[in-house]
Amino acid sequence: MISSAEPEENLALRVTSLAKVYPGAHKPLVFNRLDFELLCSERLAVLGRNGQGKSTLIKILGGALQQSSGTVDWRVRPSWPIGFGGGFQGSLSGLDNIRFLARLYRQDFKILRDRVDDFAELGPKLLDPVKHYSSGMRARLAFGLSLAIEFECYLIDELVAVGDARFQQKCQEELFERRKERTFLMASHDTHLIARLCDKALIIESGRARMFSNIDEALDIYSWLRSA
Repeated sequence: MISSAEPEENLALRVTSLAKVYPGAHKPLVFNRLDFELLCSERLAVLGRNGQGKSTLIKILGGALQQSSGTVDWRVRPSWPIGFGGGFQGSLSGLDNIRFLARLYRQDFKILRDRVDDFAELGPKLLDPVKHYSSGMRARLAFGLSLAIEFECYLIDELVAVGDARFQQKCQEELFERRKERTFLMASHDTHLIARLCDKALIIESGRARMFSNIDEALDIYSWLRSA
């Protein structure tokens, strides 16, 4: 949590008593009563073993999934989960999806189209319905859109690794170098990437979460949990 000495205007996100439950599932409770805050320009890693709710949390924060209870209070404009293509209209072309998001986010369509086309490198495939895209193509389109629209906080769920090595490098340069002053919240198993890019971490384990201001300590505990 932020200290009382920290000005409220520096707050990017406040999460209070957040819970997600899937009634009737074999493991209905994903997590319960998550509380944490994120300051502007901070880079927060979300760590946890498979099935602990990292992706679920990212989708809730990005508005792609509804929480069961609790509040998500954004003070800045967040991206959708980067690389997440669940918000696309499958029967529309990539180009029409760009046009829809340009209207939704009040962006100039031609500028947005050119930025997405340049980054995603889909070429004539932008004219095809998105439902015919491979998962990699959908991720490229989602990445292109996420980076063509300027957000104040970027939500990342492991999909930084999409595509070949050249495209991965391109994604990392766009996100972490050209936007190095932005706020980030990233779920990843890549401990080397986390150690290099993040300055604090939230570990989710058995439905609860704990915040660590020391990233090395967090990674040590996370490594222990994975080996247990």
